[in-house]
Amino acid sequence: MGRRQDGLPSVELSEIATSSPWCQRWEGRRHAWRHVSDGGFNARHYEVGPVGEEAAKAFVVRHHYSGSYPAAVRRYGLFDVTGGRRELVGVAVFGVPAGPRVLTRALPDLRPVTESLELSRFVLRTKYPGNSESWFLARCFEALRSHGVHGVVSFADPVPRRSAAGLLVAVGHVGTIYQATNAVYTGRATPRSIKILPDGTVLNERAVQKIRRQEPGHEYAERVLHSFGAQPRRAGGDPGAWLRSALVDAGVRTVRHRGAHRYVFRLPTRRRDREAIRLGVQRVKAYPKCPDFDPLLFERNTRTFDA
Repeated sequence: MGRRQDGLPSVELSEIATSSPWCQRWEGRRHAWRHVSDGGFNARHYEVGPVGEEAAKAFVVRHHYSGSYPAAVRRYGLFDVTGGRRELVGVAVFGVPAGPRVLTRALPDLRPVTESLELSRFVLRTKYPGNSESWFLARCFEALRSHGVHGVVSFADPVPRRSAAGLLVAVGHVGTIYQATNAVYTGRATPRSIKILPDGTVLNERAVQKIRRQEPGHEYAERVLHSFGAQPRRAGGDPGAWLRSALVDAGVRTVRHRGAHRYVFRLPTRRRDREAIRLGVQRVKAYPKCPDFDPLLFERNTRTFDA
């Protein structure tokens, strides 16, 4: 292999230009980089097919930076089939968003959860060749079309997140793989405040609502807060009052989020059919190129430069 003219991106660097020969990957919830020349991608060595709920969940929770698994409708795996084996090396989860408005706002003429889905998780392990992502995603879209799905909405979270100890657990994304596969960029979703647990993961608003309203699943959400030091809720106590104190006891931080970047894929193969699917949100021509500002990383880099 000839000498590379471009160095390995910084481990702390979240994303790079879509024209770059580096591909971002995940292993054990930590991101890494693969160069497209590291063996190259050979489609004969891989297959894409449905994967069971249990296997998909285990893979995503183990490797994806979020450490969580969404409500899924369709799950597809990228399988390494070299040497007579069939090893799961990547997972794409298409599922149900937090509310139907996520889909109907972007694709108002498609029936949510049947004709349109959210790409909720997309993760490949580190050691597999560069350029695997686009091939995997294209095969997923072929499979979705066969099930009557005409549109997909996906989000890239550009906000870096750190644990209470300062460990970078989410690097901040602008959606490089979506840009490389010609997704329609439609700007940012609604700004909001998010609750960050001490390990850097998000306590989502749906979990908070389950606790307040004592809806199914509230026990699990309460156990998460218990694991970070919140006292168990007394039987018959006011769930809202307990939640307010539990968030403080568990060291939950509230962070203002400017909104995730929203991308839309219209899946028909013919251009005329794709363009016939109406967008409910305005298309933005310029793709975003940088994640949101990370004050701690800026401070550390500035100190290093000054030294």
